[in-house]
Amino acid sequence: MSNSDILSINDVLTAQRRLAGIAHRTPIHTSQTINEHTNSRVFFKCENFQRTGSFKFRGAYNALAQLSSAQKQQGVLTFSSGNHGQAIALAGKLLNIPTTIVMPDDAPLVKQIATRSYGAEVILYNRQTTNREELARNLSSDRGLSLIPPYDHPHVIAGQGTATLELIQEVGELDLLLVCCGGGGLISGSAIVAKTLLPNVRVIGVEPALADDATRSFYSKTLQTVHNPDTIADGARTPCLGKITFPLVLQYVDDMVTVSEAAIVRTMFFLWERMKIVVEPTGVLAAAALLEGVITASQMRVGIIISGGNVDFTQIMKKYMGENP
Repeated sequence: MSNSDILSINDVLTAQRRLAGIAHRTPIHTSQTINEHTNSRVFFKCENFQRTGSFKFRGAYNALAQLSSAQKQQGVLTFSSGNHGQAIALAGKLLNIPTTIVMPDDAPLVKQIATRSYGAEVILYNRQTTNREELARNLSSDRGLSLIPPYDHPHVIAGQGTATLELIQEVGELDLLLVCCGGGGLISGSAIVAKTLLPNVRVIGVEPALADDATRSFYSKTLQTVHNPDTIADGARTPCLGKITFPLVLQYVDDMVTVSEAAIVRTMFFLWERMKIVVEPTGVLAAAALLEGVITASQMRVGIIISGGNVDFTQIMKKYMGENP
C-alpha cells in the first residue's frame, strides 16, 4: 500500500469541511521587523488562537467525529503531554464522548487543569518509569475504549493538515514552509497539502536539538528514537516518528533541522515582545530556525506554523526570571 493510499489531500479537504464552523480559522500574522531581519516575507499561521490553544484540536475532532455510535458511547482514550489531551477532551465534550487522558505527571500544570476542565479523566504517570504507549494500550483494552494516538493516525493527520490548507488558501504561493515536528502528525499533514498544491515549495521540519529523533531518522532513512528528552519544548518529547508519519515525512518533507534550547527561549520571548502573541516553546520551533539563522530565506515567501500557545507562565518565570520576577 502506498502512502497516497493511506492519506491524500482529499482527506484533508474532507476534514476541512467537517471542521467548518467548529474549529477556528486561525489568523495569519506578519511582522515588518521580522521581514526586514530575514529579508523575506513571512506569514505566521497562528494556531495558538485555535480552540484549546493549539492545532491539535483539528486532528482530535476529525478523528472522534468519525467513530461509530458504539465507539462514541463507550468512550476514547489517548496519551499526551498536554495539547492533544486537551484537544481530545474538548472534542469529546462537543461530541458527547467520554474521554480518558494518560498524561505525564510533569506536564505543564496549565495543560493538566485545562484538560480536566473539559470533563476528561486524567491519569498521571511517571515518564521515567512508565511507557505511556503500553499503559494506554492496556487501559484501552481493559476498559473497552477506542485509542486515539496523538499523531500516528490517518484521521488525526488529515485534521492537522487543514492548518496549512488554510494558510495556502489565504496567502497563495510560498517558497518555503517551516513546521515544528514532534511525532510528525502536523508536518505530515502540512507537507501533503503543501506539496500537492505547491509542488515547488520546500517543506522543512524543525525539532529541538535535544529531541532530534526525526532529524536522525530523516537522514538515516531508519527510524531513530529518543528517551525522555529534557527539552523545554514539551510537545516535541515524543520518542519517535510513527509507523504512518515516518514514511510520509520521508516522501513529502525536503529537509529536517534542529534548534538549541537557547534559541527556542530567545525566539519565544521575541515573539511575545515584538508580535504580542503568546506562544509556547514547541510552538516557536519553526520560527526559531528562521530567526536564529539555521535556515536562510532571502527574497522568499515563507510560511511558518505557530503550533500552540499553552504556556505554563509560573514554570517559565521560575526558570528564567527567578522566583519573584
